Amino acid sequence: MTREPRVPRIDWPRKVEELGFMFHTFDGEVYWDERAAWRFTASEVDTVEEVTAELHARCLDAVRHVVERGDYERLRIPAAFHRYIDESWRDGEKSLYGRMDLAWDGTGEPKLLEYNADTPTALLEASVVQWYWMQECEPDADQFNSIHEKLIARWGEMHGQLPGDGRVYFTCDSESMEDKGTVDYLRDTAQQAGLTPLAIDIADIGWDGQRFVDLDPRPMAALFKLYPWEWMVREAFGTNLLARTLRLIEPPWKMLLSNKAILPVLWELFPDHPNLLAAAFEPGRFATDYVKKPIYSREGANVSIRARGAAVDAGGDYGEEGFVWQAYHALPESGGNHAVIGSWVVGDAPAGIGVREDDTAITRNSSRFVPHYFVP
Repeated sequence: MTREPRVPRIDWPRKVEELGFMFHTFDGEVYWDERAAWRFTASEVDTVEEVTAELHARCLDAVRHVVERGDYERLRIPAAFHRYIDESWRDGEKSLYGRMDLAWDGTGEPKLLEYNADTPTALLEASVVQWYWMQECEPDADQFNSIHEKLIARWGEMHGQLPGDGRVYFTCDSESMEDKGTVDYLRDTAQQAGLTPLAIDIADIGWDGQRFVDLDPRPMAALFKLYPWEWMVREAFGTNLLARTLRLIEPPWKMLLSNKAILPVLWELFPDHPNLLAAAFEPGRFATDYVKKPIYSREGANVSIRARGAAVDAGGDYGEEGFVWQAYHALPESGGNHAVIGSWVVGDAPAGIGVREDDTAITRNSSRFVPHYFVP
């Protein structure tokens, strides 16, 4: 892995906007960042792909372990939803996608920082935008990126678990440009797979006493939600989900993987796994050099790092449900830029990567997306 300084394309905003990527700049600061690129070798890409497949398999083992033992309390899952998760897992409800955040500088073993398995963003830029960047800027290179094709294929595989008429609703908080852009892109992949994707704001979903309905009101049978499970189950309408009239994507069992408490569960099941970091529900095992993470959190909020005699803390509103502690592992750093590899899983298969950078060791919503390529 090598970080290369670059000169951005003169008209890059127009080019990325033509791809539907409208949230390339946040508050006047560049989010899509062409001032650099990460160059990988083919063997490094092979390593990331193999490790991603291995970690995803171990994560599914961890879900099975929690379900079989009913070990939901440590994951702070409300009791009313335990059976709901059980049934979702035992019925084999298919998952669409997720993103693992990995720490790796090309030496040693990649390490799992966390699994964004429920509402991962940075998808459009990883799937489409950086691909077109490479076609123009590195036409003789390649990229670890089959996300788009795999998403379309996965929708096709999921078709049998979806309503016969092919209608799937897509929802998010439409006031978030990033969330709306991500959902619009996923609607396009579903349409290419032969489904009928319908947009609806999360606030416009109704309940008629027996089932969820849209504004018409028509009954809703399938819903992709870019809206966290931990929010849904704690809101007033959440218990209506238990009627199981609505097929959710991601499925209920993904509550376990989108939860930082799965990290110590993984370490208990697979201690000393080369791609895992030691993690615990209590801080006692870490005297120094650790990361404290809320069981539920998004975009780096309320994460604290104590390492190398220094402290980094991110603010936020999370932590009410408790924390987990994870061994510190340094991110690749170049010129003050700390990089995280986001490795995408579609269905059960590794599908590609995107690299995010920040001025600190905590990756947040504003962390820059930097394109990558590799030389075959």
